[in-house]
Amino acid sequence: MQSKGRKMSQGQGAGVAPEGIPGVKNVFSVGSGKGGVGKSTVAAAIAFGLKSTGAKVGLLDADIYGPSVPQLLGLGDALPPETEGTTLKPIIAGGVRVMSVGFIPGAERGKPMIIRGPILHRLIQQFLQQVEWGELDHLIIDLPPTTGDVPLSLSQLLPLTGGVIVCTPQDVALIDAERALNMYRQLKVPILGIVENMSHFLCPHCDERTEIFGTGGARKMAEKEGVPFLGEIPINLQLRTRGDAGDIAEIYKEEGPLRKTFDEICEKVVAQIDVQNSAAPELPTLNLDN
Repeated sequence: MQSKGRKMSQGQGAGVAPEGIPGVKNVFSVGSGKGGVGKSTVAAAIAFGLKSTGAKVGLLDADIYGPSVPQLLGLGDALPPETEGTTLKPIIAGGVRVMSVGFIPGAERGKPMIIRGPILHRLIQQFLQQVEWGELDHLIIDLPPTTGDVPLSLSQLLPLTGGVIVCTPQDVALIDAERALNMYRQLKVPILGIVENMSHFLCPHCDERTEIFGTGGARKMAEKEGVPFLGEIPINLQLRTRGDAGDIAEIYKEEGPLRKTFDEICEKVVAQIDVQNSAAPELPTLNLDN
């Protein structure tokens, strides 16, 4: 077993490989109770943030009905993944191993994915068990904005290290975020923490702070529910333009408040992963000397 308590700079989270994905140390999901809160952007940014520390990272876009990771990573025109027998090879983007339903022929931009529950379950199973993920410190799964089939399938197929919830500050979004939080609890998935996106807008000309959707709601919910608060992400023009241009990884090549925000979120995520792995029971070892 890997030793516990490694520093984030080494890009490691202590733990054993989840069942069914040999070589993957930690698997955690990024979800939300509703769409439009920036969940996929946060998932992609966390993936590249962990990659920037030296970790080996994979990103699975499990948002079956609205896969946006290919666009965020500049892979919108990517060819279908290579196959070797029944195994799919992930597409590499900036050193991150990526798989998405958006890479599958018939699921190109603008085309609807009309899938019922049993087929969806098998698709998720294939993404987990028939993709050549290789040796990874972290596999991040971008969930669809629901409390339905996909999270349920994940909880049945492998033990998740934990889940991150993304929401915006207004009450309507917080109601749905609370549903996502209670879904994790019902599925026995540890909650790594809550991220508040679109927390405020800081005018680039006068530095005036405007709380368009309110602010602090996610922090209050985290305190109320007794779960970690991971940080606040402001409405940021750079983040939007990078996502639209398909080069979200570039935010880690430019020093500034945005990179600092995501660095702090990534540090807290890794710290919570270590907490969860430290609390997990040790596997028994066989002593051959007796």
